[in-house]
Amino acid sequence: MAFESRLDLPVLIERVRHIRLLALDVDGVMTDGRLYFQADGQETKSFSTQDGLGIKLLRQAGIDVAIITGRRSPMVDQRAEALGIEHVMQGRDDKLEALQSLLSELNMDLRQTAYCGDDLPDLSAIKRAGLGISVPNAPLYIRECADWVTEHAGGHGAVREICDNLLAWQGHWPAVLDTYSHGKG
Repeated sequence: MAFESRLDLPVLIERVRHIRLLALDVDGVMTDGRLYFQADGQETKSFSTQDGLGIKLLRQAGIDVAIITGRRSPMVDQRAEALGIEHVMQGRDDKLEALQSLLSELNMDLRQTAYCGDDLPDLSAIKRAGLGISVPNAPLYIRECADWVTEHAGGHGAVREICDNLLAWQGHWPAVLDTYSHGKG
């Protein structure tokens, strides 16, 4: 798979071996970053079903998933519930502080965390996580600080790309393929 990393592939894979939590921003990562408002003021968002399956596969492999977002939206709660994501932190402008709080609760450290974000509120979490990830639709100064920039844009397969690579690099991919090859998925 094509990807952009400031780390050599062996170093990247070594870091991935320690990942036990994937923390995701929402707007610009799980979505394309656009906000849609209906005439009554109701906000809507669009999420990728393929990203959703990737998240479910990660969770089945024992890698936890969290959402950390600066905005508050009932759609985020609905999406998290549909995917079985238990750790949802909304209205959090300081993403690193939110991530560290969650890690304390989970008895994990930053080295065990991959964090994906796309803008300035994500920068400190990207820089401090064990694996800092960004998307190609992020500003250049964010991408330059990430260990890995996905090939796919936010809302267009970036999360699935992350999930698939984490599963492959941690050795879970053959079991995933085997499960779905036999009609059990």
